Amino acid sequence: MTARGEAFPPRPVRGVRARYVFQGGCPGAVADAVVDFEPWEEGVHLEVAAGATVYGGAASQEDLARYHAALAEGVRAELAEQLPDATVALALVVHRTGVHDVDTSEYAYRRAGQVAVREALALLGAGGASR
Repeated sequence: MTARGEAFPPRPVRGVRARYVFQGGCPGAVADAVVDFEPWEEGVHLEVAAGATVYGGAASQEDLARYHAALAEGVRAELAEQLPDATVALALVVHRTGVHDVDTSEYAYRRAGQVAVREALALLGAGGASR
């Protein structure tokens, strides 16, 4: 748990699975990543780990950059909602990115970023609000 005014994350949270799957229509929405939350400078800084992997379908470097940026955007939005009084000082390190040829989108990765924050908070013992 991060108290009012403290920095998030208070310690590293590694191996967080950020997964969002919605199959309500065509196309669906699929995003699946594994990330670390590392204490860093103020803000949310996105990094792709050396040796990071991509699995599933094919994706260009431009597509991956857009998905990762959307993931970070979802993390920022969820942290603002869950921890409005905390100072966010985070390196979001991407280790694995899943891609579906049809259903992966920036929308899905924004939602996965929100899920990642909830998972990290649960691992830190904060419980996090569920949706």
